[in-house]
Amino acid sequence: MLISAAPNAGDNAWVLVSSALVLMMCIPGLFLFYGGLVRTKNVLSVAAQCVALTALGLLMWWGFGYSLVFGKSFAGSALGHLFGGSEHFGLAGIGAEASAYEGRISGGTFAFFQAMFAAITPALIVGAVAERMKFSAVMLFSALWTLLVYYPVAHAVWGATGDFAGLANAEAGFKAADFAGGMVVHMTSGWSALVLCILVGPRAGFGRHAMPPHSMVLCVLGTGLLWAGWYGFNAGSALAADGIAVQAFMTTSLGAAAATLVWAAVERLHRGKISVLGLCSGAIAGLATVTNAAGFVSAGSAVLIGCLAGALSYAACSVLKPKLGYDDALDTFGVHGVGGTIGALCTALLMDATANPAGGALVPQGLVTGQLIAMASCIVFSCALTWVIARIVAAAVGLRPSEEEESQGLDITDHGEEGYNRG
Repeated sequence: MLISAAPNAGDNAWVLVSSALVLMMCIPGLFLFYGGLVRTKNVLSVAAQCVALTALGLLMWWGFGYSLVFGKSFAGSALGHLFGGSEHFGLAGIGAEASAYEGRISGGTFAFFQAMFAAITPALIVGAVAERMKFSAVMLFSALWTLLVYYPVAHAVWGATGDFAGLANAEAGFKAADFAGGMVVHMTSGWSALVLCILVGPRAGFGRHAMPPHSMVLCVLGTGLLWAGWYGFNAGSALAADGIAVQAFMTTSLGAAAATLVWAAVERLHRGKISVLGLCSGAIAGLATVTNAAGFVSAGSAVLIGCLAGALSYAACSVLKPKLGYDDALDTFGVHGVGGTIGALCTALLMDATANPAGGALVPQGLVTGQLIAMASCIVFSCALTWVIARIVAAAVGLRPSEEEESQGLDITDHGEEGYNRG
């Protein structure tokens, strides 16, 4: 049902700009961040994955993704537990008018803002399997994962009729909160990345040969673009140019800043030096961790969340990973999985109605319980489906190149090109 013939111009403009900022996060932000961290022979493979997955995500969202997440026609049916409906396939009925669900912005603006989230999320996963998963396998896995993991979780947490684990059913008495994608984006991608990197196996020579980043300069540039783009991700999730957007902008800044310096301090104590990679990783960890809470908590709580992100994500990447021996090449799990999980829990514990009056609608006594159920459901669902999807992809096209192809590099074997002219 329409509530306005036209959206608010300022709100609509802000969310459109935010959509472009999120797109910048994937191309070029994520490419430069991930691309700088791989070896020279694989830099173009990362570029290809970021560009192609963005295009794939947008077309899937247009075809059926938006409808499966935000539609309503499946409500009351068995399929309605996972998907919204089919009434908006091809973005049917989504135009310039303002709708009841989107509020002061147009339905089309909301649809494309959410499209950017759906496009970037599977691209985060590829960091865990960088340098040893075939392009064809990445594309098939990402298509299936988006359909079977991202859409159901996004529908459950954000969809008007979602009831994943009974959480969106008001009669259940439990509530869950995710302002900008801590569960929907970072927990799903991070925990899935852990399962996938274990199934794919380590890079050839992992643990025996050094595999340093080929360009920390590119990584720093990517970090800056990701940080700037994250304002679209988090502040844009207010869906209006209002005080909540300002609050999310502020908490995003403070969470990232605190995590950057805490990661550096812990690294200095642990390794004796502060690395540029550590500064970049700390910033991204802070951004990922504060995402869930960005529009729900105070400035002081954002600093606390950032401190936890810097310390615990560092421990996951520099202590837990070496101890367990899995090859999460670019620390997707340590940053996004661990960070997203910390952020989701902190949201329930630190939510402040003075920061966001809408937070008062979440029943205090049910919020922590609901959040824990949502988090556990998200982890189990993401991990189980990732295992199934990876097995399907392995049987269909294979996950890895041959040892000779991996040694030569994915730039040549997958794309017939090189990132740098050796002449």
